[in-house]
Amino acid sequence: MESKLIFTCNAVLPIILTIATGYFLKKIRLLPKDFFPLLNKLCFRCCLPCLLCYNVYNLREIKEIAAALPVVIFAVASILCFFFIGLLISIFSTKDNSQRGVMLQAAFRSNYAIIGLSLSLSISSEPKASAIASVLSSVSIPLFNILATIALSVFCSKNEKKGRISNMLKKIATNPLILGCATGFVFLLIRAALPKNDSGEAIFLLSRDVPFAFKTLQNLALAASTIALIALGGNFELSAVSRLKKLIAIGTFSRVILCPLVCLFFAYAVGFRATEFPALIALYGTPIAVSSVPMAAEMDGDAELAGQLVVWTSLCSAFTLFLTIFFCAKIGIFEP
Repeated sequence: MESKLIFTCNAVLPIILTIATGYFLKKIRLLPKDFFPLLNKLCFRCCLPCLLCYNVYNLREIKEIAAALPVVIFAVASILCFFFIGLLISIFSTKDNSQRGVMLQAAFRSNYAIIGLSLSLSISSEPKASAIASVLSSVSIPLFNILATIALSVFCSKNEKKGRISNMLKKIATNPLILGCATGFVFLLIRAALPKNDSGEAIFLLSRDVPFAFKTLQNLALAASTIALIALGGNFELSAVSRLKKLIAIGTFSRVILCPLVCLFFAYAVGFRATEFPALIALYGTPIAVSSVPMAAEMDGDAELAGQLVVWTSLCSAFTLFLTIFFCAKIGIFEP
């Protein structure tokens, strides 16, 4: 269990320290304060879409999704359920519409792309468990971004009632993160449809036949989380903690305690065990996605609150993830 604690700390502490680096760079004025919102824009419109496209394209086979269909259906249903639970939490926790969308995101949207996938693979390297973890990333990440767009659009800061549904659909269709996922799926479908060579590979692969394009995509994808975290640190204000402490407490509780507790209980009740639980722990127990901050900033949400929630859910998840893994091992779901 000590190894699991070390791993969860190693997964979360780099996030906290990178955020701290952005905050430090602002304090010493190496980078001007106005520069960090531009970093948010760069991350949201360029680097994060590349990361999502890269992750989806790297899924080995489309048929893996069909093989993991029961856990995929459960994951989608549970995320949708927590979307509606989060809707109630957000309505009763604040009257500010720009904050309601952010609070709603905190209830259902985890950091599966950056932390969750590697965490699930660390918990179990068994091939079937690894395949399920990869499949859930290709399904949950687009779903998270679609629901996040809806969440931020529903609680529009402007009292525009006419055309709200059409505007929401437009925002979903033009959301850079959703477009990144969609592009990855298009490339994946093309790869699956192409004839195979003697070694069983598609006759055309981006990584093999146009390595310069694939490497560029990979470089931008690798830069996404670092840029997002530095921008988050630069926009972080300690003075906001006391003003937002109620919402920070509610959002952190719903993300790292309520969601994993409820969803993992029902996952165990329906019969999922060692093969599925590593991915499910990572899906429900990781902190709110870093991309929620630039997304909130771009869609008139309270980006300051979103940034506070990323910081505090990341800190708290180091402890809650360890306790979750320890408890699951204790009751025999999988071996430590």
